[in-house]
Amino acid sequence: MKQNRILVLALAFLLALMPVMILRDFTPSNELRYLSIADEALREGHLFAFTNQGEPYADKPPLYLWIIMLGKVLFGEHRMWFLALFSFLPALGILCIMDHWTRQALEERNRTTAALMLMTCGLYLGLAVFLRMDMLMCLFITLALYSFWQVQSGGENAPTHRILFPVWILLAIFTKGPIGILVPLVSTVAFLAVKHRWLDIVRCWGWRSWAIIGGGCALWFAEVWLEGGSEYLNNLLFHQTLDRAVDAFHHKEPVWYYLVSIWYSLAPWSPLIVAIIGMALLKRIRLSDLEQFFLTVILTTLVMLSAFSSKIAVYLAPAFPFFVYLTVMIAARIPTTRWMKAMVALPALLWIAAPAAIMVLARQPEFAVLRNGWCVAAASLLGLTGLAAMVRLYRDSSLHRSIALLASGTILASGVGGFALPQLNVELGYGSLCREVIRLSSPEAVPTVYTCGIRRPESMDVYLGEDVREVSTEEVIQGQCTDGVLLLPARMAEENPDVSHFIAGHACHRVGKFLIVELKPHKRAV
Repeated sequence: MKQNRILVLALAFLLALMPVMILRDFTPSNELRYLSIADEALREGHLFAFTNQGEPYADKPPLYLWIIMLGKVLFGEHRMWFLALFSFLPALGILCIMDHWTRQALEERNRTTAALMLMTCGLYLGLAVFLRMDMLMCLFITLALYSFWQVQSGGENAPTHRILFPVWILLAIFTKGPIGILVPLVSTVAFLAVKHRWLDIVRCWGWRSWAIIGGGCALWFAEVWLEGGSEYLNNLLFHQTLDRAVDAFHHKEPVWYYLVSIWYSLAPWSPLIVAIIGMALLKRIRLSDLEQFFLTVILTTLVMLSAFSSKIAVYLAPAFPFFVYLTVMIAARIPTTRWMKAMVALPALLWIAAPAAIMVLARQPEFAVLRNGWCVAAASLLGLTGLAAMVRLYRDSSLHRSIALLASGTILASGVGGFALPQLNVELGYGSLCREVIRLSSPEAVPTVYTCGIRRPESMDVYLGEDVREVSTEEVIQGQCTDGVLLLPARMAEENPDVSHFIAGHACHRVGKFLIVELKPHKRAV
């Protein structure tokens, strides 16, 4: 059992999160857009220079889009469970690396606590099931930093890790871009500089590392130039990197942004993490070399990302494992105090309040979906495990069982709540809406689909197989939408008398928060 501890945890996480990975619809914001870009690349035969609705899309490197394309080729359609694996498996990979890395510094019980904390950090848990390339990039960055540690400390298989170090970095770049090299570069150089080990900087970042990274990038950029031309390459190398860093065209946030975002990104453990690391810094607790390196990764990543103009909470994800494991390593060496218990009691109290919060929110029309039995069951699980954690905090002299109870409650509640997704998907994505459009269409073809007031509707082509036409409210009122169907938020018809008057003479069908307006009768499919 002890030898298979991580395997047991991995299977437990997989079973608990499987409903979310299978039953959830694709979200319009990013997931559906990635699918649309992959479909377009398959139609056009592109592998390196992508387009989104015919416009160049140089925002992301190709690796993750290749994975989406592979899924479409294998299954003939986009399968949520397959794509979710490329977020979930990297999350488990990071757990395994960190557990192995800290085996000499932490006892087994402490490593289990750290694994439970990391997996249930709010944003980490979200990234483990949502379709983004960030978790895959974090895996490669964690592997690169682990290989660096083995090289600089003369650890196991150091010669092999000297080759793997730049390979992991190259894969990280190929997954998400410059952040894949900047986090390892800044943190490793800063650590060695603080240690006054200048020759080790040259040893780790010597000609071999730069040859692998530079050679791989050169091949990639050459393929981009051959397929997309110099304008696309310029967009990839400069507009999507330097412009975002210096004067972002989106996600522009103040310099202190991450000092706020860590509180919800690392929730529910953020009070404990911030308190213990902050206490160690203020009291100047002597840290081991490994602890100093983890702290260096955290601080350099925070400072570097804060200096960039473009900021979103997920950019800090590469530092999450180091936040958690450094916290546990420090906590393992100091007595458990009342204030440490208080930091764990905070989320326990919130979990206890979850059932009451669900009952209150469910009374509001906009949160009526929370009346679903699975949502109530998930909230009840949180409440029970929160109560059990409070009891353990009172009785135990350590935090391990209380943290394990809260983490288990979080994972179980996520799994139980996942069974509500078939009823909730109509509010989360466009799958149900588009399937109803197809049902109302003739068997031969989907009609012209107009959208008004719907966020990012262009990616509906993933479901419809055809592009949609975005129109303004004025165009709708003036009768410029004909011979097709009109999709719009139901609230627009309720709040705008002119829109309500226009659709009064047409057949309407409500799907969640949207209306489908038949602008011309269509023969229903049998």
